[in-house]
Amino acid sequence: MPVQQTRPRPAAPDTRAAVPRARALLTAAAPALGAYAAVRAVGLLVFQVWASAAGKDALHLLGGRWDSVWYQRIAAHGYGHTVTLPDGGVHPDLAFFPLLPALERGLAAVTPFTVRGAGIAVAWLAGLLAAWGIYAVGARLHGRRTGVVLAALWGAYPTAFVQSMAYTETLFTALAAWSLYAVLRDRWITAGALCVLAGLTRPSAAALIAALALTAATVLVRDRRAGGRRGLLRRNGRMLLGVCLAPLGWLAYVVFVAVRQGGPFAYFEVQAQWGNSIDGGRALAGFIAGLPLPAALGLCAALGLLGWLVFLCVRQRQPLPVLAYGIAIVVVSLIGSGYFGSRPRLMMPAFPLLLPPAVALAGLRTTVRTGAVLAALAVGSAAYGAWTLLGPGPP
Repeated sequence: MPVQQTRPRPAAPDTRAAVPRARALLTAAAPALGAYAAVRAVGLLVFQVWASAAGKDALHLLGGRWDSVWYQRIAAHGYGHTVTLPDGGVHPDLAFFPLLPALERGLAAVTPFTVRGAGIAVAWLAGLLAAWGIYAVGARLHGRRTGVVLAALWGAYPTAFVQSMAYTETLFTALAAWSLYAVLRDRWITAGALCVLAGLTRPSAAALIAALALTAATVLVRDRRAGGRRGLLRRNGRMLLGVCLAPLGWLAYVVFVAVRQGGPFAYFEVQAQWGNSIDGGRALAGFIAGLPLPAALGLCAALGLLGWLVFLCVRQRQPLPVLAYGIAIVVVSLIGSGYFGSRPRLMMPAFPLLLPPAVALAGLRTTVRTGAVLAALAVGSAAYGAWTLLGPGPP
């Protein structure tokens, strides 16, 4: 699997060229952003019509349910809220990472938005930034057409309705995609800095940290074989600095929880109180075993499709950081003991899984055919999202 090799750094860039360069990058990404926005607009339109017919407030459903309420409470009042369940279990708000609440609070302070409105605005803006980053990765690996299709496919993911909610998925995916793009461009310090922010967003940043570390280790081994030990650290100094930066956001929050709760393992205890622990897949196996046979077979078929996508990513010879990140997100999502209905949402940041179908769709003879497939997927995703949001939750 190809790994981006480190190269001597050029002289400091002329800052006067930064704005035109950014404008050129945005212009190149405009078709991808337009395609992603169109797919999400279909989802929002179907949801609005469905919610109106049901007599429900669409904005409340997007910004006032499930995890979004916890983030907004943290934004408004800080940490310290705990819910005691009827069975005696305890759910503390320390299970939720701080970057999204901080952005919600900051945006609400400087705009007319409420904290809820700020959460939705952050999620939508981050969705566009994520689509841009996903396009950048896809275009670098397989050309601009594939990058556009990849961004649109991510917007039509089955649980893409979460991308329109005041959740962390879009923010985390944006940080992860641009961090991976920075690695592909050999910009390791930028990649590490973005990984710091990802580590303040979601615990699944561990997958991104691991991908960067594995890539750096592979580069060091190959560089040592090619050039020997002498000067190894100096030649790879920026890469090593980026890798050392990468886990600092996640570690900082773990330390914060430890200090606040007065115990070195408090963060893991908090997650365990929410039922979030690593069990190697026992909870998943137990959930499948408890289903009626048709549902169990359907779920096994879905997991088989997931495994096939992973196989296609390996056969596609994706660059190591991209491949490792995608696989790590899938593994982290499947080996935990948390609520099963959340697992498809937890896997949504694994956009590299969509690269093989994106390449296939981009290779269709005409743009009309590609657009027709994407339109059908957008409508299907929209219908599923509206049904889920207007019902009791993820089935």
